[in-house]
Amino acid sequence: MIGSDGKQIGIVTPQEGLAKAREEGLDLVEISPTAKPPVCRITDFGKYLYTLEKEEKQARKKQHIAHIKEIKVTSKIWENDYQTKLRSAVNFLERGDKVKLSMFFRGREVMHLDLGKRVLDRFVEDLADVAEVEKNSGLENRLIVILFTPKPNIKKKVKVIPEKDAKTQNE
Repeated sequence: MIGSDGKQIGIVTPQEGLAKAREEGLDLVEISPTAKPPVCRITDFGKYLYTLEKEEKQARKKQHIAHIKEIKVTSKIWENDYQTKLRSAVNFLERGDKVKLSMFFRGREVMHLDLGKRVLDRFVEDLADVAEVEKNSGLENRLIVILFTPKPNIKKKVKVIPEKDAKTQNE
């Protein structure tokens, strides 16, 4: 048993522990029930629950839940749309999320798989420095899905634009 001041009292019976806790106007809380003998502490039970709750909240703050963000492209994507989707994918990956790249073939587009594969290969190549391919399912029905996971220890690349003063701007 541990006293309210944090000092170890020793091994006592449950009745003696409850009696000492009542004398101090506090509660007897079982800290470690699996230990032999079980460890109990004289403390305020409400305060004990509050500290446990705060510790759990801190632990939840430190962990990051990886979400799967989906990006849909077609085999006939234009360059500016491609760059926009690529930027979005890089932002998701740098944030720590996974990216699911989907390409759906409509109608007779399935006859030209080579165009779609070319776009997907380019996407994989452009994301090679920030992501790894976790799963490449290939063609299923009329859909190709590639799942990217962020590479560990990637840092966000910040583009530094030098500031110009009024004199250099006019020149």
